[in-house]
Amino acid sequence: MRQIFLDTETTGLSAENGDRIIEIGCIEMLNRRLSGNNLHFYLNPERPSHPDAVRVHGLTDEFLADKPLFASVVDELLRFLADAEIVIHNAAFDVGFLNAELARLKRPPIAHHVAKVTDSLLMAREMFPGKSNSLDALCKRLEVDNSNRALHGALLDAGLLAEVYIRMTRGQESLVIDAGDEGRGEVAVAAVDLSGFELPVTQPSADEAAAHDALIAEIDKASGGRAIWRAAMA
Repeated sequence: MRQIFLDTETTGLSAENGDRIIEIGCIEMLNRRLSGNNLHFYLNPERPSHPDAVRVHGLTDEFLADKPLFASVVDELLRFLADAEIVIHNAAFDVGFLNAELARLKRPPIAHHVAKVTDSLLMAREMFPGKSNSLDALCKRLEVDNSNRALHGALLDAGLLAEVYIRMTRGQESLVIDAGDEGRGEVAVAAVDLSGFELPVTQPSADEAAAHDALIAEIDKASGGRAIWRAAMA
């Protein structure tokens, strides 16, 4: 199973009003293990970023001025994403921006190129209804270290999302690749019909029974005769 955890940073919040992608980060996972095969681009959006957006991601117009255009990386990006499950937190936002960029190049939308798109925000809302399910909130709740996230960054956020996703879907403690774990896989436990088994019942000795009766008598006295065990035994 091949999954790509994807995040973008943008010049603003509205693809419909012409905001553009300025950063794309992709983290590959094969059979629930990080492969180390990742993809990352900074992009020249050919327009200024909104000041509020810059405060979030820290990517200035000057920094992005010499970066490639989306058109020059689109083929590499689509090859990397091809036929994989794409996992995105708040997928409608990132997919909307990707589709807008693809439409400018007269390319089919992203769903045409990938196996499926999974929205981890919807998953989190089902698991934790009524709670904050931002990526930061999930990192805190699931004990994923996001101490390096002073600013949003597409590759960093994609990596955090991969860790959060694993913990949401299986409870695995870490995504660290350990060569010593190669032989360990998930163990399938077959259902067992217990109706044919007779469980042995060990009877108390006389001393144990007497000690139990004495304890019940003490509890009954201390509770003013409210010990329910005596009524049950009677």
